[in-house]
Amino acid sequence: MGPAARVLAALAPLLLLLLGAPLARGDCGEPPEVQHTQPPDLSGQKSFSVGKSVTYKCAPGLVKMPGLPDSVVCQQDGQWSELAVFCNRSCDVPPRLLFAFLRIRYSKQNYFPAGSTVHYSCREGYTKVMSDKLTCLPEFVWSKPNEFCKKKPCPNPGEIKNGHINITTDMLFGATILFSCDTGYKLVGAASSYCTVMGNNVGWSSTPPECKEISCSAPPEVHNGTIQEPQPLYVYRQSVTYKCAEGFTLAGDKSIYCTVKDGEGAWSGPPPECRDNSQIPKVTPTVQKPTTVKTPVTRPKPTPPRSTSVHISAAQTAATTRATTRAHATSATKRRGPPPSGAGTTVFGVVAVIIIIGILILVRIYWKYGKSGEGAFPLRERKKGGPVHLPSTCSPEEQTKNLSSYHTGELSKALACQPQDPAPQDA
Repeated sequence: MGPAARVLAALAPLLLLLLGAPLARGDCGEPPEVQHTQPPDLSGQKSFSVGKSVTYKCAPGLVKMPGLPDSVVCQQDGQWSELAVFCNRSCDVPPRLLFAFLRIRYSKQNYFPAGSTVHYSCREGYTKVMSDKLTCLPEFVWSKPNEFCKKKPCPNPGEIKNGHINITTDMLFGATILFSCDTGYKLVGAASSYCTVMGNNVGWSSTPPECKEISCSAPPEVHNGTIQEPQPLYVYRQSVTYKCAEGFTLAGDKSIYCTVKDGEGAWSGPPPECRDNSQIPKVTPTVQKPTTVKTPVTRPKPTPPRSTSVHISAAQTAATTRATTRAHATSATKRRGPPPSGAGTTVFGVVAVIIIIGILILVRIYWKYGKSGEGAFPLRERKKGGPVHLPSTCSPEEQTKNLSSYHTGELSKALACQPQDPAPQDA
């Protein structure tokens, strides 16, 4: 054996003592894995001394079962203590209910396996009407909570004289009622009340108010006047009437009445005044003058008469004059009635002027030919010297008859009284 081998053989027991020192002192290695738990946070530590403990946490969705350990301890022999499974599934904490609360023995519990039950107690203002139990179902959810506690009802609040009670919803625990008074009355007391807990029962928080009749202060006085039938107290809608002394006249409303303003009694307006008759000015009534409106009238422009030259005999002129007179009289008779006005009067005047001018022309023609003695119907002889009036060979009666034939178109009869043209002479 060489020198090196002899050195290693001598140091071997010492090396074995050094390597086996932790086991001899009872130190433990890394802690074991536990079912349904999360790996513990060791912060990189590999060795744990005797008596050192490591605590586990349940995996998400699992809950620690009450009464079971959740830690392991390093023992003298360098081994970790044994740890049973302590995590399991559970329902969540029982729900919080508006009408009931969880009984105290369940309030600190956090593990509710499938099939476990809990019980509730009704809150103040509620009364139990059915089972108060909830169960953790196999799906690890709580059974649906029925409304096993109902609100307690408050007593009937009664009635208010000259007022009203407005019940907004109902008269059960927590409800509110409102009070109001009739018009002319004032509320004295609380305007509302609510149903609340009173001992082991419920009742209204305040008593109903009182409705008192609203009154007005004494009516104002009027100088030189009095109040008819005065009263010691004036309430809502009651009126006072004023009367003036002799020699004075009342100005304003003779009566005012008690009304309500901002919840208090007030008079409807100011009182009237009593004025001295000698100081009241006399007012002369004004007579309205009639108003004349001038409306312009549009007058039609008169049509100037056309001058016509007619050669007619004196007899025919007289007959025409008589016919024209008769026609004018007949037309005037037919037009009897209310006198025309405006534009109608103007037209009537123009027609009358034209008729008068025509009559004057006919009279002039009659006078001219009757004086010259040329006959009733002049004819023109067609010779080089121009128109020549030939003498008539008929009597005046025949001339008148022939003139009528001329107007009717019988020209041969009209020419019967005219002399024939002399026969031409031989050259």
